[in-house]
Amino acid sequence: MHAFDVLGDPVRRRILELLADGEMSSGAVSEVMKEEFGISQPGVSQHLKVLRENGFATVRPEGTRRLYAVNSDPLRDIDAWLARFRHFWTPHLDALATELARGKRERRLRQSADGTGGDEPVQQRSNP
Repeated sequence: MHAFDVLGDPVRRRILELLADGEMSSGAVSEVMKEEFGISQPGVSQHLKVLRENGFATVRPEGTRRLYAVNSDPLRDIDAWLARFRHFWTPHLDALATELARGKRERRLRQSADGTGGDEPVQQRSNP
């Protein structure tokens, strides 16, 4: 199965998001998936199997539990493939970061000029 076919499923993407925060037991993953997607434990097991068989997740036994974790190797491959397309959005994100920084700077300057300091919100002053 191609990496994008694996990641094309929203349940598998969500499982990877959960595992990105750290190892989880299959039971814990199943609880979240049941709550968010209404999927049964056997259905979640099938998604975990797809992730495992395609290299996106690893599993290790710990007593009677099976702990799943993200395997980043296939994600690096996807990142490398996406590299050729980054030029479409990187300049836009850089411009956004510049505008956000400019806005923060302008607020700081206004706050300094108003004498309100840098960390407090600017309050409107009424004219008598």
